[in-house]
Amino acid sequence: MKLVHIADSHLGLAQFQKVDPDTGMNLRERLIYTNFLDAVDRIVSLRPDVVVHAGDLFDQVRPKTMAYTTALEALGKLSAAGIPLVLISGNHSMPKTRYTPSPFRVLEFHPGDLHAAYSYRYERVEIGEAVFHLIPNMLRPEHYRQAYDSITPDKGRYNVLVTHGLASTLREKRLNTVAEHEIDATMVSGGGMFDYIALGHYHGQARVGERAWYPGSCEYLTYGEAGDTKGGLCVDPGKGTVEHVPLPHTPMADLGLVDARGESPPDVPGLIRERLEEKHVAPLSMAKVAICFSDREHQRRLAEKELADLQRGLLDLKVQVRVPGEYRRGEESRDIRSIDYLAEFRRYVSGKNLGQYDADFVREYGSRAITLALEEEGQDAD
Repeated sequence: MKLVHIADSHLGLAQFQKVDPDTGMNLRERLIYTNFLDAVDRIVSLRPDVVVHAGDLFDQVRPKTMAYTTALEALGKLSAAGIPLVLISGNHSMPKTRYTPSPFRVLEFHPGDLHAAYSYRYERVEIGEAVFHLIPNMLRPEHYRQAYDSITPDKGRYNVLVTHGLASTLREKRLNTVAEHEIDATMVSGGGMFDYIALGHYHGQARVGERAWYPGSCEYLTYGEAGDTKGGLCVDPGKGTVEHVPLPHTPMADLGLVDARGESPPDVPGLIRERLEEKHVAPLSMAKVAICFSDREHQRRLAEKELADLQRGLLDLKVQVRVPGEYRRGEESRDIRSIDYLAEFRRYVSGKNLGQYDADFVREYGSRAITLALEEEGQDAD
């Protein structure tokens, strides 16, 4: 038996400020849709018996129209090839109460061979030689263990556990996103019950148990993932083999540190351009670079126009400024979706030296606007 294991496609994610001229859509969002459908074509060419998606198919609880249509088109491709899809909900696409309809209910109307677990309970699915034991993202961490303890493996078939969460051995890799739950080590080890454990949530490709794997997210989602392997896994539970499957995605390049302390600020963009050429960074890639300046005044003389010219050819260029004694580690790995936008806005306003009346006015109406935007995007406003 052969299965392909993927996870964390985050359909609907929009980032950066570039617009696709053909569709008017956020360019980052459009590329994710295109790459995902190309990835499904690549998977179909491998002719697996089953495709397993271990959570976070969508980036939001209330997916955008194009996110839905992309998922339905992918289901159509798999259905035409006669390949079943096993799918669980992850924390990004999981309603936070039992009374909010799941976005996966829409997919259930597709005539393809789809098996989706999203109702906060363990579900068992039999496909050919295998039994898939599905534990979707749960409302509370202890519910994982309760679901796990209710599993009875089938001795006559291959047993595959599919779940979504952070293995306890990767605790330092927390994404700090809503409903991010930890999976304890005994579940990851499987206790000899499972021929394979398909995990989702951690965005790097990693083996975390004898038979437990994360395939990695389909795309680079934060700059902290620049060194991660992206793609999927081709698994034969009978032979015990697991092989990396490269899948289409938007490239991300780490240009490293540019020491500009002895350079004239107008020359710094040229140094970055040299790095881009050295690393053969393709157009519409994401790239990050750290620039070390002597002090903040040195930084302020940076040629912004030339820097903007560099950014124009990329999907995004993240410039991280380092000044001796000021640099703080870890910011590039922060998931933008974990930011407390209201607190950040209030902090920003307080540093603007506004009069009391103006400050109160801006805080009140700005907070309303941010709250409305978050609600429209399906995020938790609080």
